[in-house]
Amino acid sequence: MMIRTVLTITSCLVLTMACTTTQEMPTTQELQLQVEATERAFARTMADRDFEAFVTFLSDEAVFFSGTNALTGKQQVAAAWKALYEEPDAPFSWQPEKAVVLDSGKLALSTGPVLSPDGKAVGTFTSIWRLEASGEWKVIFDKGCEVCDCSKP
Repeated sequence: MMIRTVLTITSCLVLTMACTTTQEMPTTQELQLQVEATERAFARTMADRDFEAFVTFLSDEAVFFSGTNALTGKQQVAAAWKALYEEPDAPFSWQPEKAVVLDSGKLALSTGPVLSPDGKAVGTFTSIWRLEASGEWKVIFDKGCEVCDCSKP
């Protein structure tokens, strides 16, 4: 009886240890690379003219700033951006230059240039990304700005 109890306890301990193995969290640098890759894939939806793919990157709570207006919610953002995907050629492109992730690993910022079809810088974008429970990064805030000449006084 004593041996059976010891074996049962030992088996339970082994199973508990097997079930509680810790999964290593990605480093901040690895998360930054994830965000940059996600931003590139997001931008590729414009180049590929793939509106349905664009929508998959939007958080349900997304807020996109358009001039002085804010588009709120995935559906409103999608409705406003749909026209940008209807022509055969993309009206602009963008690419991340920098991504920064909070130490918590839950929020990130990406920023970079917005380019005209001929490759001229016409603006910059800033996107805030949230790591969802699914493990996917979704954009929650986005704002574009025109290019300015910062050398002017």
